[in-house]
Amino acid sequence: MRFIVADDDPVFGHALQKSLAREGFAVDRVECRKDFMEASACNHYDFAILDLVLPDGGGEEILRHIRSSLPQLPVIVVSSSRSTGQRVSLLDLGADDFLVKPLDLDELIARIRCVIRRLPEEHFEAASSASGPLQLFSQRSCASLHGQSVPLTHREFWVLEVLVRKKNKIVSRSEIEDALYGWGDEVDSNAVEVYIHKLRRKLSPDLIHTIRGVGYQLSPMLENAARACN
Repeated sequence: MRFIVADDDPVFGHALQKSLAREGFAVDRVECRKDFMEASACNHYDFAILDLVLPDGGGEEILRHIRSSLPQLPVIVVSSSRSTGQRVSLLDLGADDFLVKPLDLDELIARIRCVIRRLPEEHFEAASSASGPLQLFSQRSCASLHGQSVPLTHREFWVLEVLVRKKNKIVSRSEIEDALYGWGDEVDSNAVEVYIHKLRRKLSPDLIHTIRGVGYQLSPMLENAARACN
């Protein structure tokens, strides 16, 4: 699953990012309302963690946006406010849960698991992203190519997801490393090459093109196949 975390506290945000990564989730972190809106418009997310206080606008406005534009997206709100009235208001507005800062990250992860358990079965069957005959299922960390399902490790999935999200562009090595590693993690020098090799072996040798000195790109043949079927 891919999470988006909207929180401008670097200490809490980075700690949460690492905790979610240890649970096998991919995480994008933003620090303001503007970046949240841009990220959610361009990417598919399976879960949102939302702080109520952001530099350029309240989290309540973002929650209203989510419920009008992304009604199926699970949202947990975190805030330093201890107002019962505010918690009631936000839960009525559509938040799936509400936690007061400072909070225990283990409890937050447990509450995330509770929300995930309540999701309908069809939520897990829907492809999170696709490129022609290649479909990704983030909740099950697997890919389907020409109807053939292939299980992937979390990091294999994250690498492939980055390439699919930017399927018409060349993705640099550093961009892929950002998807593989959390803040403060040590980056293995050949990690990207290793995961690209594993994806080619599992799915297709021609799935990913290496653009020497620049990065990697998903094969244009996937999109061509999609257009040919339409």
